[in-house]
Amino acid sequence: MKVTMIAREYPPYVYGGAGVHLKYMVQELRKLMEVEVRCFGDQHEQEGTYRLRGYEGWDWLKNGDDARLAGALHTLSVDLAVARDAMTSDIVHTHTWYASFAGLLAKILYGAKLVVTCHSLEPLRPWKQEQLGNGYQLSSWVEKTAIESADRVIGVSKMMKEDILRHFNVPEEKVAVIHNGIDLKKWIKVSVDGTRKEYDVREPYVLFVGRTSKQKGMTYLLDAADYIDPGVQVLCCTSAPDTPELEEEIAKKVTGKKNVHWINKLLKEEQYIELYSGATVFACPSIYEPFGIINLEAMACGTPVVASAVGGIEEVVVPGQTGILVEPANPRRLADGINQLLRDRTMARKFGENGRKRVEQYFGWDYIARQTKELYESIV
Repeated sequence: MKVTMIAREYPPYVYGGAGVHLKYMVQELRKLMEVEVRCFGDQHEQEGTYRLRGYEGWDWLKNGDDARLAGALHTLSVDLAVARDAMTSDIVHTHTWYASFAGLLAKILYGAKLVVTCHSLEPLRPWKQEQLGNGYQLSSWVEKTAIESADRVIGVSKMMKEDILRHFNVPEEKVAVIHNGIDLKKWIKVSVDGTRKEYDVREPYVLFVGRTSKQKGMTYLLDAADYIDPGVQVLCCTSAPDTPELEEEIAKKVTGKKNVHWINKLLKEEQYIELYSGATVFACPSIYEPFGIINLEAMACGTPVVASAVGGIEEVVVPGQTGILVEPANPRRLADGINQLLRDRTMARKFGENGRKRVEQYFGWDYIARQTKELYESIV
């Protein structure tokens, strides 16, 4: 059996959870079957039964009268290029709306079975109108058409499955839940401190990692910083802003907050592992989170979590065992949860230990890859 994975993100061009998901999923699936990856970029690699190829779209589409609309149309031009080369795979598996149009074309042109993994849903991210303009209507149409045309749809959490059934015309039996996972050998607590010294990070600190997106709720953490115990640094590591305006809004909020330290650049994976390992608390203030792989990363590094009680987070973080769940979009509640763990280090340490045990038991990529292969086999 052979699968072609199609995605916008794939190493070395990874900026969010979907790219992390695909990196490790492919790593494990290669042990079980023939895997081809087609992605946005200039990558090229072939080793045994594994093949990787990057595709680029039409440059002249990037410079239309409406830059936001041009971005959406350019995405579809990359998808056309992806579908241009013949596919011999039994399964075509797409990730996010960026790849959905290519998956639809592959199903029509080459007769492949189509599997769509939903890492998020456009109807639940209305703020993307600011990012894409009327291109948001296009991304929503592509996503809807792909999901309703797929042979199987995968939600990364139970909440995601419920949202798929609520917003799209899909029979329940076609929707499966397969969680995200984590590389348990790589994501583990370390004692090095080179990154902390390089960026002048001082302990104790509360860590936030995420894209600069309204979805990630960073503004609520910045507001919560006013209520967090004095002497504790709030370290925010962000990248890939949705819009320049949002990045400017964040910059204004950071200005004047002496306890906030902002690293506004994409770091290397090993640097994130170091920062997770040294944090006293990890904060995840998302207002929408279908899964929240960042919480797995923190737990794998033995760090307790204070997170919003939304979406897939509630399937990852166990309140009273691995962390604390709080009301979303409520800075004071967020600060209260963080302060509770800052003041009770015994509880914080126990939550961190329990978090590591939980990811070892339920979120290893080998287990998730086997589940995915079984789903493929059920439709081939």
